[in-house]
Amino acid sequence: MPAPDRSAPSRRRARPRSWSPARRRQAAREEQRRREEREAAEREARRPVCKDCGRKFTDDRWAAVEYTRGWRTRQSHPYLCEDCQSRAVAAEQQADADERERQEQERLRQEAEEQATAQQADSWLSRFRA
Repeated sequence: MPAPDRSAPSRRRARPRSWSPARRRQAAREEQRRREEREAAEREARRPVCKDCGRKFTDDRWAAVEYTRGWRTRQSHPYLCEDCQSRAVAAEQQADADERERQEQERLRQEAEEQATAQQADSWLSRFRA
C-alpha cells in the first residue's frame, strides 16, 4: 500500500505537533467561534425584509411566515413586517366597512326610488279611475 501523499494541501490548517492540549482547546474554540459567526452572517443574509418599509423581519415574524403545510396557519400578509401587516389588516377592514356602508346606502336609495316610482304610478293611474 502506498504511503499517503502529505504534500497535497488540505482544507484544514495544519497544526504543529508541539501544541499543548490547552492550545488545541483554544484553537478549537476559536474555530467554533468563526463557524458560528459565519453561520450567523449567512442567516442574516437570508432574513426577509418588509416589502413596504424595508425593515428586516424579527425572528418571531420570520418563523411565523415560513412555509407551513396547513393553510389555516398561513399569515395574511407574509411579505410585510408586523407593524405593516397590522396597518394593512386595519386598512382592509376599514375598506370592507366602507364598502358595506356604500352598499347599504345604495340599497336604501334604490328602495326610495322604487317607492317614489310606485307612488307616481298610483297617482297617474288614479286619474283614469274617476
